[in-house]
Amino acid sequence: MTHKTADIQAFINDRPFTRYQWMILALCFITVAMDGFDTAIIGFIASDLVQEWGVQKSDLGPVMSAALVGLAVGALVAGPLADRVGRKKVLILSIVVFGGFSLLTAAATSLNQLALLRFLTGLGLGAAMPNAATLMSEYAPERRRALMVNLMFVGFPMGSSLGGFISAWAIPHYGWQSVLILGGVMPLLLAIVLIFLLPESVRYMVAKNRPQQQIAQILRRIAPVEPGTRFVLHEAGAAEHKSAIGVIFSPRYALGTVMLCFTYFMGLLIFYLLTSWLPLLIRETGATLSQASIITALFPLGGGIGVLVLGALMDKFNADKVVAAGWLLTGIFVCLVGFSTHSLLLMGVMVFIAGSIMNGAQSSMPALAAGFYPTQGRATGVAWMLGIGRFGGILGAFSGVFLMQAELAFQTIFTLLAIPALLSAGALLVKSAAARRQQLAASTAGSVQKA
Repeated sequence: MTHKTADIQAFINDRPFTRYQWMILALCFITVAMDGFDTAIIGFIASDLVQEWGVQKSDLGPVMSAALVGLAVGALVAGPLADRVGRKKVLILSIVVFGGFSLLTAAATSLNQLALLRFLTGLGLGAAMPNAATLMSEYAPERRRALMVNLMFVGFPMGSSLGGFISAWAIPHYGWQSVLILGGVMPLLLAIVLIFLLPESVRYMVAKNRPQQQIAQILRRIAPVEPGTRFVLHEAGAAEHKSAIGVIFSPRYALGTVMLCFTYFMGLLIFYLLTSWLPLLIRETGATLSQASIITALFPLGGGIGVLVLGALMDKFNADKVVAAGWLLTGIFVCLVGFSTHSLLLMGVMVFIAGSIMNGAQSSMPALAAGFYPTQGRATGVAWMLGIGRFGGILGAFSGVFLMQAELAFQTIFTLLAIPALLSAGALLVKSAAARRQQLAASTAGSVQKA
């Protein structure tokens, strides 16, 4: 039998996006939605916990931060593990972990138990998202990769919003435990579905020299495969005999890794500071509680629009520069929020625009990272960016305290908040310039060798 060699990514690139790939996208979308639901749960049950347990709101601080720490640790551990044993295995394990511990959290009877269980839940939550992003990116054609990954990430705010609606109905009837039980049962059922329907990444399977029959069996669900075809993976920048962590910190990728982590860190610092403290900051301008709540709700409202617009632009233009432009505009509009105190309507518009662009830029980061790394280090690169970035979220949640204590003017606070966004834009431009220099050096070296 004559064996034909075919590049796995070229096979995916040269064919339309099929129903099978849409199914993979839908499963990853639901996974991220479950992640969003369980991540936001503690915020929905907080007021009921305060009333039922007779504790102060400030006593829930360790519970809130425990989940964030768990998210960071889970991401840092899951990335290298997925690059070693597979995306599907780690993704399903992570869903079982956060679903199982969410169920156990419903039986918590003290703040210490709650904090420990939220940390353990966070381990699974932190591991799920980067693996879903990695697996989706490896089934997407390069011409639509950023858009498909970003479309998947729309599931996160939708899951969070769904949690709010369900909590509003369920807690008065069945208590705060009911939301945690639902947040445990749904992921566990999803894990069973994924076992049977979700395939392993074919790019990963080729990179790990899995049997060609198994690879062809999956690819036939996308398009016909000629008998005897042997699939290979031709990737620029692949490193031989290196661990996944060794790949992302190798000379070719080290600067980009640092810039991606820095950008995501700064993005979550702004996001968590605003989502945690924006209502209180707006109240300081003389707005009522209702007005402050409505304006704050506008911040994440347009996130889905921003995510899809930036994803489409990333597939057509230089992805680093597109997301850098998103961060630049975020800085400008965050700053403008501070100078709109004379009109609550204008402030609401500025908050909506800033939130749409910022959520789009932040949610585009996993797609940007997935397109940057080779298969052997992709899960680790995406996961480490998300994991290290979580510490920015922790800093953001706590830094609001210092801003309030400093009694800075409203305009000053939002001018300062624009700085991390501008630094993020600069970091991605540095990454883009470094990549351009590497490409130039590689083409020059190739020309010399031919000569």
